[in-house]
Amino acid sequence: MSLAARVVSTRVALTEQIKAADPRSQRAVVPTMGALHSGHATLIDRAREYVGDSGLVTVTIFVNPTQFAANEDFDRYPRSLEADVDLCSRHGADLVFAPAVGDLYPGGATQVTADPGPLGLIYEGAIRPGHFQGVLTVVNKLFNMTQAQVGFFGEKDYQQLVLITQMVRDLSMGVTVVGVPTVREVDGLAMSSRNRYLNAADRERAELVPTAMQIGVDVANAGGDADDVVVAVNKFFDESDIDVDYVVVTNPDLGPAPADGQARLIVAVRLGSVRLLDNTSIHLGARQ
Repeated sequence: MSLAARVVSTRVALTEQIKAADPRSQRAVVPTMGALHSGHATLIDRAREYVGDSGLVTVTIFVNPTQFAANEDFDRYPRSLEADVDLCSRHGADLVFAPAVGDLYPGGATQVTADPGPLGLIYEGAIRPGHFQGVLTVVNKLFNMTQAQVGFFGEKDYQQLVLITQMVRDLSMGVTVVGVPTVREVDGLAMSSRNRYLNAADRERAELVPTAMQIGVDVANAGGDADDVVVAVNKFFDESDIDVDYVVVTNPDLGPAPADGQARLIVAVRLGSVRLLDNTSIHLGARQ
């Protein structure tokens, strides 16, 4: 049976716990905004496997205000610290860092932030201006505070994963970023803390999102190019009366899709007031 994870809420207490750990052990961090589910559990499991029994696994739980726009759901974002700590403990986390806003932003709004660059202005960045600046800034802070050597992130938020990886590379941060495949519900829907916002009717309609993704995979496997995939997925969503923010096919680094090779199909749709993101790897250029 796993020991209960130790919960700390201040930077001082976090630093004390890190200093008490074996300095030879690897330090992993799993940054989250709480409302944890099986997808987060998989990240923690992967972190534990990576650092071994002697390593230090820290899960951060912080609903970051700087990545929410004024009209978004910061105040109603689900918060369930007690249940989250229980999940962390059951999956082998050593520490849970759950700071207040003032602990991460002691001087209020930060004057120096992490600029996501051009890739932060497209797709989610275009729909949610400033979002990735907030994400990268807080991840940078959390890497520093936890003294992480490796960080674990889900592939569901694929653009976020690419940008964090690029930040670490471009700023020579010395942190290994590990992307973990999306964990899905039985019906194929990507697990997300925001799924709980769906009403019963929209939750049923949400099953069409993984169906659309599979259509894209099938078109690519049949020899279709990036445009063929986008047209087929958009057509399916249009016939299903699902509002689409974007359907794109890119290379794995979010650049232009290749004529031949690995690519990424990325979609964002709206069901009522809930936005759902999904993505999957596809191969273009030849029948599979």
